[in-house]
Amino acid sequence: MQQTSPYAICAEQVYKQYKNGVQALSGLSLTVKRGEIFTLLGQNGAGKSTLIRILTTFLKPGSGKVSVLGLDLNRDADRIRAKIACVSQQTSIDMHLSLRENMMFQSRLYRIPKAAAKKRMDMLIDAFDLTQYLKYPVSSYSGGVKRRLDIALNLMSEPEILFLDEPTVGMDIQSRMAMWKMMEKIREEFGTTVFLTTHYLEEADSLSDTVCIMKEGKEVAQGTPFALRQYIRQDMIRITFSSKSAAGDSVKRMSGLFLPDRIRIQDNCCLLFTEDIRRDMETANVFLLKNQIPFLGIEIKQPSLDDIFLKLTEDSKQEACI
Repeated sequence: MQQTSPYAICAEQVYKQYKNGVQALSGLSLTVKRGEIFTLLGQNGAGKSTLIRILTTFLKPGSGKVSVLGLDLNRDADRIRAKIACVSQQTSIDMHLSLRENMMFQSRLYRIPKAAAKKRMDMLIDAFDLTQYLKYPVSSYSGGVKRRLDIALNLMSEPEILFLDEPTVGMDIQSRMAMWKMMEKIREEFGTTVFLTTHYLEEADSLSDTVCIMKEGKEVAQGTPFALRQYIRQDMIRITFSSKSAAGDSVKRMSGLFLPDRIRIQDNCCLLFTEDIRRDMETANVFLLKNQIPFLGIEIKQPSLDDIFLKLTEDSKQEACI
């Protein structure tokens, strides 16, 4: 009897170059465990979209090995397609159909028997709190409700992996929090593996079992949010100023005190990465007061996922395997 792999996705040394010469992926490797929420982070142009198009079988890698649910991507694309679903930023809802008609139409695409489809539909409508919207036309739904319906549509086929491409982009905070609860429900109640891309770092920090940070076509770090935060083992000193320009001017004046790679500007704050917190705290404080540089506050700060992301994506020589 063949043993089921604990991994939903395994990618090893994947390369992809487009015909125009753009190198989208440059030896990327990652693993996604079954039943987890896996979040992919990266700046625009990091290769996230190319990777998702490969994992969802729309593209073939130039080289490297990719398996999805234990199936080889190159040999078993059709079998993989039947076991996954992908929700893009553009919804796949038909505005001329009702909520139920949309869901039943989706079931026919996957040749789900009518009785089973109705049972699945009712369960999803209840699970995602869509009952109250049944009497209204789909075109009148808010963006958040449309997104919820779109995800429910894609769960009609009972996929083992659900790909979500920035599902909360443009939403207000209440809609985003509702979407977070939905993603947790998908993982916990349905056992579905969720592969998520997002630009919201607090979303990745709150939801993810595993986070992978990409830069220039390859992974620079992968691990739990907690493990990634431990990557920056230094404490940080955060000095808050009245504006970003004031922070920038102050950093220039402090450039002789600290190495350039230990100083970073973030919004209206200056972050000092330090290995001797007491010494550097005193040095910074004395310098600011002696030179009458106005600041709003100075404090010791533990690194956040935002700090990890900025450090790894700004420094091309940094790589981490957590």
